[in-house]
Amino acid sequence: MLEELKKDAAERMHKSVEATAKDLGTIRTGKASIHLLDTVKVEAYGSLMPLNQVATASTPEPRLLVVTAFDKTTVGNIIKGIQKADLGLNPQADGGIIRIPIPALNEDRRKELARHCKKSAEDGKIAVRNVRRDANEHIKKAKQAKEISEDQEADLHDEIQALTDKHTKEIDEMLVKKEAEVMEI
Repeated sequence: MLEELKKDAAERMHKSVEATAKDLGTIRTGKASIHLLDTVKVEAYGSLMPLNQVATASTPEPRLLVVTAFDKTTVGNIIKGIQKADLGLNPQADGGIIRIPIPALNEDRRKELARHCKKSAEDGKIAVRNVRRDANEHIKKAKQAKEISEDQEADLHDEIQALTDKHTKEIDEMLVKKEAEVMEI
């Protein structure tokens, strides 16, 4: 039961870190990245679909995204989806291909994106701390039910805290890296 508790906590913390990494990956840095389009939904075939199910995206140049529709009839809807995603991008159709130039970021926009990065990272750390709180509550209940000793309780609290510190540090490292990308001129 105790090993299961630690494993579950570690797994949930890792998922929080992954979710934070994915969220940070969608933040625009001034360089083209196909992950900028991860949040785009396209009206196609009677339903709302993720962009990657109706087209492929590539980055042939540092400041250009190219989206190639699987079906040329969806090009208009793909453009609408990109515009609705409010990414500050201006897609341009060229047959079955959509070119999306990535404009350079001005200083105010960079600072705004850096704040958004910090908020995303803080949300991730809060998720990790919530997992720690849940694990510590389980440990307390096990102690009250006389399933574990005081020494085991203390050891488990220390191990859960070590997991929390490790995952929080990972998020902090991702934040520093992403902020550097955003503020890079």
